[in-house]
Amino acid sequence: MLRKILSKIKLSPERRRLYFLLHTILGYYPNNLSLYELALVHKSALLKDCDGKVMNNERLEFLGDAILGAIVAQELYNKYPDVNEGFLTKTRSKIVNRAFLNKTALQLGLKDIISSQSKIALNKTNIPGDALEALIGAIFVDKGYDKCAKFVLSKILHPFVNLNEITKHDNNFKSMLIEWGQKYKREINFETEEVSSTSDHAPIFVSNVEIETIVYGRGEGNSKKESQQNAAMEALQNISIKENNPNYKA
Repeated sequence: MLRKILSKIKLSPERRRLYFLLHTILGYYPNNLSLYELALVHKSALLKDCDGKVMNNERLEFLGDAILGAIVAQELYNKYPDVNEGFLTKTRSKIVNRAFLNKTALQLGLKDIISSQSKIALNKTNIPGDALEALIGAIFVDKGYDKCAKFVLSKILHPFVNLNEITKHDNNFKSMLIEWGQKYKREINFETEEVSSTSDHAPIFVSNVEIETIVYGRGEGNSKKESQQNAAMEALQNISIKENNPNYKA
C-alpha cells in the first residue's frame, strides 16, 4: 500500500490533490486514477484527448445508474423479504431519483472536483447527480461489484436514507413519472376527463398517461388528482415491465 501511495507522489500537484481527495470521499485509494477523472468530466467541459476524441462521463454515468439501481434493489430485497415487487419498485424509485443524487453528490464534496462549463451554479443543475452515478460506474470498473456495493451502502444509502421513514409515506406517482421522463428525455402528457356519474354520487374522473403519444397508463378517481396518480402508477408499472422485457407492449 505504501509503495502504491509513494508512486502517486510523482503525479502533478493537481492530480495528486484529486487522488487524496478521492480517498477521503471513497474510503480507499483508486487503482486507475484516470477512470475517476473521466467520471468527473461533464460533457459541457468540452474536453478532448490527444487524438481529438471527446471525453466525458456519459458512458460511466450509464453504467453507474444501472449498478446503483441493482445495489439498492438488492438491499431492499434483503431488508423487506415479505413485500411484493410493486412495493420494492416504488421504494427504489423514491431513493434513486435525481433530487436525491444531486443532494448526496454535494454532501459528498463532488462539487469542487467536477469539470464542467455550466454557467449556472452546479447545485441548480443535475450535473452533481450525473457525476455521482458516473463515479459509481468508475468504482465498479476499477474495483468490482462488492467494493462498489460497499461504497453505495456505507457512503450513500445508510448515511443519507432512512428506509423506515421513506416507506411510511405515500408515493407521489405523478412526480416520479415526470422525473423519469425528465431523466430519459421522454415527453409525458396527462389527459383527464370528467365522466358523468350514473348516480347521485360525485363525478368520476378518468386519466390517461401518454409517453410520446403511446398510452402507458389509465386511472380513475373521485378527483382529477386521484385519477392522474392512479394512471401514473400504472404507467410506472408498465415502464418497469418494459425495461425487463423489450418486446412488451403497454
